[in-house]
Amino acid sequence: MNHILVVDDEAEIRSSLEEILREEGYGVATAATAAEAVVLVEDAPYDAVLLDIWLPDRDGLDVLAEIRRLPQESRPEVVIISGHGTIEAAVKATKLGAYDFLEKPLSIDRTLIVLKNAIEARRLRTENLEFKRQFSAGAVLTGDSVPLKALRQQIRLMAPTNGRVLIYGESGTGKELIARSIHAESQRRDRVFVELNCAAIPEAHIEAELFGTRHGQPGARPEQRGTLERADGGTLFLDEVGDMSLKTQAKMLSALDDHSFTPVGGMQPIRVDVRLIASTNKNLEEEIAKGNFREDLFYRLNVVPFFVPPLRERRQDIPLLVREFLGEFGRQYGRPRMEITEEALEALGQYHWPGNVRELKNVVERVLILNPRVLRIERRHLPPLTHKAGTRGTEDFSTLQQARDAYERDYILKKIEEARNNISRAAELLGLERSHLYRKMKALGIAVRE
Repeated sequence: MNHILVVDDEAEIRSSLEEILREEGYGVATAATAAEAVVLVEDAPYDAVLLDIWLPDRDGLDVLAEIRRLPQESRPEVVIISGHGTIEAAVKATKLGAYDFLEKPLSIDRTLIVLKNAIEARRLRTENLEFKRQFSAGAVLTGDSVPLKALRQQIRLMAPTNGRVLIYGESGTGKELIARSIHAESQRRDRVFVELNCAAIPEAHIEAELFGTRHGQPGARPEQRGTLERADGGTLFLDEVGDMSLKTQAKMLSALDDHSFTPVGGMQPIRVDVRLIASTNKNLEEEIAKGNFREDLFYRLNVVPFFVPPLRERRQDIPLLVREFLGEFGRQYGRPRMEITEEALEALGQYHWPGNVRELKNVVERVLILNPRVLRIERRHLPPLTHKAGTRGTEDFSTLQQARDAYERDYILKKIEEARNNISRAAELLGLERSHLYRKMKALGIAVRE
């Protein structure tokens, strides 16, 4: 039930409005003075307030100003009513944040329509606030490892700019989370964040999804707005951009250069102001060499590169991630807070996690679902997958070279960790020249951080 507060010094008007609104299914409270109204709106949430300008103790516009200072979550929409309506008063009320202005004698039909629209506007505003809260909560990077701290610092530095970002990382490392974090800390955080997964859309449809369509396109709705148009003013995240077709790449390049594009089947270009963030799990320089990716587009996208480390390179974050996922799924499934033993965490830390954070999250959810009465997760509750010691099983490699490279990579990472990310010290521990270690790291895809 929606609740409405009627504020008017005339008892007859209060009584009449209360009766009509109750018949329409609203909960109604009334106040004869500004002081009563302020107490009521501070004590209980209302969806809308019908507020007279002329009150015996204070101007109704002063009450409006006080209501507008309430937190957005509890703030009702205010409809001003007055028997002395003037254009000046209506303009002033609107500037102060009134939803609408109605003159007395009130038209009941008009009043009911305005109230219905005001309540809907408040509902949409509240939902939008909740969405933004969830978005911000979902854009938190969990972890205290050195790579995560460096990543957060890079986000704080680059997010306020409009520079294009290209996020590199294996599947499941959380590239979308990085994109959302950049948006949440950017100057566009109050605008839209639109995502398009280039790998999930068939090649024949990706151009229409990105640029939209106009009349006459078979199988598409007329005037379909593409993700680029919907992201106008905000952020567009192109996930797995390496899977975009060459034809679409050419059109995207033109859109980036001109800040405009023409929809599929359209005639008129559309100008947009979009911050572009892209991600890939591919080596785009190799894709360029193979002829699968445009070099000129790569340089447009690769203004600010971000490297998301795989989970095996930040194992110390696993306990924090596990506890976060336990809390998240506990709330989702209505379960009490679950604990986890150190032995179980140690087992999780020994696994290689080829599926990265996404795989860890899936494992935690599986454990919670399969153990509905367990409040403390022990090692025996974990799937057999996580009981493997070491980083990889031999079945993961199809050639001896792959196994050798994996061992070298893991061994070098271990020594870098021992050296607390000091590359010179790590080179000493490995018995290598510093320049030789750098070449090894580059060849094995290890990000250089000191």
